[in-house]
Amino acid sequence: MTGYVIAMDGPGGSGKTTIARSTAMQLDLPHLDTGAYYRAATVAVRRAGIDPEDSGSVALLIEGIDLQYDQGRMMLDGDDVSAEIRSDATTLAVSAVSAIAPVRSRLVALQRNWVTEHGGSAVVEGRDIGTVVFPDASLKLFITARPEVRAMRRAGEVAGDQDLIRQDLARRDTIDSSRSVAPLQRAEDAVEIDTSDLSIDEVISQVLNLVNRET
Repeated sequence: MTGYVIAMDGPGGSGKTTIARSTAMQLDLPHLDTGAYYRAATVAVRRAGIDPEDSGSVALLIEGIDLQYDQGRMMLDGDDVSAEIRSDATTLAVSAVSAIAPVRSRLVALQRNWVTEHGGSAVVEGRDIGTVVFPDASLKLFITARPEVRAMRRAGEVAGDQDLIRQDLARRDTIDSSRSVAPLQRAEDAVEIDTSDLSIDEVISQVLNLVNRET
């Protein structure tokens, strides 16, 4: 399968990453988690002691860092930050960093280059894949779930308080969907899949059926 990009967008806790990884394995395609780039950029900002709201300083910093995504590992200037990008501190600041236009411009270019370097076909997940990064993707999916289900899933992943996690997810949803640059939204030609009452296998089956229909 060449020149085939599956774009998966959706909010946190929807099951997007699990679905993207499983789909990539089933189709023998590389998988790219674009959120890892924004989280790694946020780690760089925190390490530099820069206020995430200081857009000019953040943009200047991000222009000079090296980011490499390899088999699920995120490297920042040669340092494996795969664990640090999932920390609470990173999660709290990532939406602010992600909203800065020059940051998005640089990271989108890196993401596109990654797919090109991996043969031009991939399962790519994020929040603006079908609308900005790959608007001409072969298949666009919008993965979602009810807020309480998303909070329950995320609480299971990070062993946190479900109510607090639900509040944080709602906060990120508001920031990500209302930002002026590349907001989180469903592409007009994306197929929406609500995973609230579906098992992973059921979702993957739907996705593979859509792929078979398209190819």
